[in-house]
Amino acid sequence: MKTSNEKESGFQCKPRIRIVMGKTVALGPGKVDLLEAVDRVGSISQAARLMKLSYRRAWDMVHMMNQNFRTPLVARVAGGKGGGGAHLTEEGRSAVCLYRKMEQDALVAIEDEWNDLQRLLKDPDSQQCD
Repeated sequence: MKTSNEKESGFQCKPRIRIVMGKTVALGPGKVDLLEAVDRVGSISQAARLMKLSYRRAWDMVHMMNQNFRTPLVARVAGGKGGGGAHLTEEGRSAVCLYRKMEQDALVAIEDEWNDLQRLLKDPDSQQCD
């Protein structure tokens, strides 16, 4: 069963919320995806691999988030015999939950306009390949 966001057209509406200060993105869709990946796998490097990011890029994203929030969102565990790791802090989990709630609330807020816009979109099944 398709949601009201998907309807019959196959198109989806995906709000992309960014929390910014100047040109710095403190939190956005890619960073939240990274936080969720770290939470799943317990490692910044493994999360980076899952997301097809370089470790350096993932680490920079984590560092930027940790710098922009009052308390770190990701805590690293020092390496040892079994290797190191990372996990979301309580604030990290809260930030992910709040961000995902904002996305859902945005979808609800724009539902009428999205329904109207879908009527203007072509049916993907009617588009022919060249």
